[in-house]
Amino acid sequence: MGTVCAIMLCENGHDVTIWSAFDAAAAEMAQARENRKFLPGYRLPENMDVTSDESKAFDRAELVISAVPTQFIRPVWKRLARHYKQPAAICSVAKGIENGTLLRPSEILSDVLGAAGRQVGQLAVLSGPSIAPEIADKLPATVAVAATDRQLPGRIQACFTRPYFRIYTNEDMIGMEIAGATKNVIAIAAGILDGLQAGDNAKAALLARGLAEITRLALAMGARADTLAGLAGVGDLVTTCISPHGRNRSFGQAIGEGQSVSDALGAGNSVVEGAATTRSVVQLAANIGVDMPITQAVYDVLFSDESPADAITALMLRPPRAEG
Repeated sequence: MGTVCAIMLCENGHDVTIWSAFDAAAAEMAQARENRKFLPGYRLPENMDVTSDESKAFDRAELVISAVPTQFIRPVWKRLARHYKQPAAICSVAKGIENGTLLRPSEILSDVLGAAGRQVGQLAVLSGPSIAPEIADKLPATVAVAATDRQLPGRIQACFTRPYFRIYTNEDMIGMEIAGATKNVIAIAAGILDGLQAGDNAKAALLARGLAEITRLALAMGARADTLAGLAGVGDLVTTCISPHGRNRSFGQAIGEGQSVSDALGAGNSVVEGAATTRSVVQLAANIGVDMPITQAVYDVLFSDESPADAITALMLRPPRAEG
């Protein structure tokens, strides 16, 4: 997603620098003019530089896109913090909840930079149904942006808007980040159903009941209901649960087809954010007293050796209740 964002910014005439935490990856991208590992087949524009030099990461930066997977934001930004220069705004596109601290991506950024004496002036979250290969193919996509500053969403709209990429503004950073994190957990469950060939009825029920428990958690944390019914909520949930490109859904499908969790995690070259986030969401829900049975079932499959079939049976045999 970081590479796709960089390409769109370049297409709009901005000079962009991609910073990679890995020297070899940065050197290969700079030489090949392509992100062969994560976005092969798409040439990097000429007005894009690539570096692994931390001292050059923020040179002349007015806007920083943080596309680091959630569980790695803290160590990566600890490396970068002393080079961060105000008043550069930071826009996070990560989706997850940090293990241990239970912080959202924007909160991790504030925490790390604050500890380094680098207060963030403006912070934003960009989220919604945005499968990176489709955006790279210039297929239509629409997302939302929320920020701590009222002017920043409009700036991000102006920077990113393309004929194939539309951005709406939102005022609910909490809702957008909770939805973005928890939909990955439900997507793992969706993939498990696909692997078991459980059918379309089961998938539809999963999305509906999954959205219900996502909404319960988000509202308990101060989110707005309309955010969960919008692009960052139901929109992103649907895409992640049905797309063949979705890492979390594909990971779940491998488990449903009989692979072990460790083998399924090691099969791809991308981070499956929903796996680690499942731990955080179960703990977060327990801390604030929110019932999330699907999330708990995913946790039991991933970390308690419960079989996918048994987890589904347990969900289906829960005591009858009213929908809500």
